[in-house]
Amino acid sequence: MKRAVTALSVTIIALAAAACGQTIEQRAATGAIAGAVVAGPVGAAVGGVAGAAVGQPDKPN
Repeated sequence: MKRAVTALSVTIIALAAAACGQTIEQRAATGAIAGAVVAGPVGAAVGGVAGAAVGQPDKPN
């Protein structure tokens, strides 16, 4: 249960922080840093993926 709450918290923080940056790479990095602060290496992975996912719609064609 505690891991699920932690993962959810990391995801929420990463999505909020992922809006920082202009490119997909910047958003992924920001999400990874936010995730690492909250939950260490696992949080960094989740945050990086969330940041990249949030950045996808803004990618120019």
